[in-house]
Amino acid sequence: MEKCVFCEREDMVLENRLAWAKYDKYPVSLGHMLIISKRHIADYFQTTGEERRALHDLLVQTRQLLEEKYHPDGYNIGVNCGESAGQTIMHLHIHLIPRYHGDMDNPRGGV
Repeated sequence: MEKCVFCEREDMVLENRLAWAKYDKYPVSLGHMLIISKRHIADYFQTTGEERRALHDLLVQTRQLLEEKYHPDGYNIGVNCGESAGQTIMHLHIHLIPRYHGDMDNPRGGV
């Protein structure tokens, strides 16, 4: 069985009891972070209410860190659920992608 890279919790930046955050190794933009469930589950639809609250709380805390460090102009928040939706690591993670004026030719429509 392959090791899960998100179960290892390498390069942790922030955490709470049920979730942790790190910078994405392949960032879309400066400051792109991942908010990751501590429990090994495949996607968002397998979370408990308590886990969703913890993920949300850490998402807000991570945004605060990015505001202070990078001063982005906006954000994309995304969760891929399943290979058909682009999920490549089958461990729940939420992308928090800072956006900056001019970093996309046409930002309408978001991700």
